[in-house]
Amino acid sequence: MRKATQLIHAGRGKEWTGSAVNPPVVRASTIVFDTMDELKHATAKRGDRVPYYGRRGTATHFALQEAICELEGSAGCALYPCGAAAINAALLTVLKQGDHLLMVDTAYEPTRAICDKLLAGLGIETTYYDPLLGAAIADLIRPNTKAIFLESPGSLTMEVQDIPAIAAVAKAQGICLLLDNTWGTPLLLDAYALGIDICIQSATKYIVGHSDAMLGIATANSQYWPQLREQSYLMGYCASADDAYLASRGLRTLKIRLEQHQANALKVANWLAHQDWVETVRHPALPGNPGHDIFKRDFTGSNGLFSFVLKQGDAKAVQAFIEGMAHFKMGFSWGGFESLIIPNLSIQKLRTASHWPYAGPLLRLHIGLEDPDDLIADLAAAYQRMQPLLLA
Repeated sequence: MRKATQLIHAGRGKEWTGSAVNPPVVRASTIVFDTMDELKHATAKRGDRVPYYGRRGTATHFALQEAICELEGSAGCALYPCGAAAINAALLTVLKQGDHLLMVDTAYEPTRAICDKLLAGLGIETTYYDPLLGAAIADLIRPNTKAIFLESPGSLTMEVQDIPAIAAVAKAQGICLLLDNTWGTPLLLDAYALGIDICIQSATKYIVGHSDAMLGIATANSQYWPQLREQSYLMGYCASADDAYLASRGLRTLKIRLEQHQANALKVANWLAHQDWVETVRHPALPGNPGHDIFKRDFTGSNGLFSFVLKQGDAKAVQAFIEGMAHFKMGFSWGGFESLIIPNLSIQKLRTASHWPYAGPLLRLHIGLEDPDDLIADLAAAYQRMQPLLLA
């Protein structure tokens, strides 16, 4: 089946839905058994979508896990209370005291905090690498390097990584390759076809799609799935049936939502690229974005998330730009139907292995499902509010 058809049917087998269209919300802690044989069977199959205990999941969770595995081509799927939990669980699945991790320098800020605080405290060393390094990452590998973590495009600055080149190096060295694929989703980037071992998503974003649930997902190939499944269970990770249900429902419209996010964002991004007060637009689908040629090779499309850099502006100017907007709301996360804006006045403070060449403030946008002309008008009015402060 093509992806659009998969999105409609995946995870909707009768074992999960009964006679309904959607899987029902099954909330449970204790699962009861009528016979010893039933208990023995559930115990033996507790990792195989068989009801055993609420933390292992119910039919609501199993339906979502099955759908994600079908869409990605992965061997198994674990659910977590948020995306950061999925990242944490995946890293701790493959790393132990004395190990070395290679982490992309443009990673999601909480990912960096996990490395610098949690992993460091456990005796795991992290080296950050330039996202555009490609096959040259081989020069950073040590005898104790156990994992390479990618995020493509990179948070805030949108560099696109050469996943196949890095995967070839990792495979040759027996190193686990992890990817935060929240931006790509299973629709825009085929992670396992490119050589990824463990794929992570914040389903809070585009999969749920409505800014009303927190959920993390980590999947793995057949080599790493048993390890990821059991490690995640031992660490106590689980997700609510209600949030799993919302993610399953969000999947059904994921393709059509992404297509509209993409169209809206490209219109806004191209408008910004022609404004004389904009230094640069960081959108993977636009020529000039770092890794744009790789994006065209590996991705099937884009979404609503990108950034742009102002030519000038201090904190007060950025405040004037953002405050008073009619449609863009200031807030973290992204992937919902609404448009968002968040500022960053100093990207270089978040980077240790790559140089950020711009002095002006960066603004990250998530372009929602509003009419893009209204969003453009909102940005134009924002510049008019800011302009007097630039002239002062």
